[in-house]
Amino acid sequence: MAAAIRLREDLNSGQVRRLLAIATILGGGGRSEAAKVARVTLQIIREWVLRFNAAGAAGLATRKAPGPRTILDDRHRWALEDIIFTGPMPAVHGVVRWRIIDLVQWLWDELDVSISKQALGHELRTMGYRKLSARPRHRGQRADDIAVFKMSSAPVWRKSARAPPKVRQ
Repeated sequence: MAAAIRLREDLNSGQVRRLLAIATILGGGGRSEAAKVARVTLQIIREWVLRFNAAGAAGLATRKAPGPRTILDDRHRWALEDIIFTGPMPAVHGVVRWRIIDLVQWLWDELDVSISKQALGHELRTMGYRKLSARPRHRGQRADDIAVFKMSSAPVWRKSARAPPKVRQ
């Protein structure tokens, strides 16, 4: 008996389904029939045909949607990186640490760029920045007083009672 021939693994099921719909059309079937075979609408078949005509079978590969375009360009990102690195000057910027809302206002004032807090937060994360906040500490706190107020009770360890062995019947 001959060994089984392996199938190509570079095509995913979505691309194969699109190829099957195109093959139905090329085989003499109508676009309605191709839509039934692929279980999609005629509009989607039209888009697949356009993609197939433009790029062949490779045009039917599953693609990732590009998503929305970013508001900031490289010049804006460099300016934003510089201002974050140098930090705010309280006399000039009116803040002692940068918050996203402060950076949104700075971008509007300096570069005439309107961006939401959420979009700027996403941009900052893609630039490699993370939100960090310091744990609050009272200005009069003394290190030797902390040890006095820490809970330092000894752990109480007890052995659990052993369950009696089960008797099989």
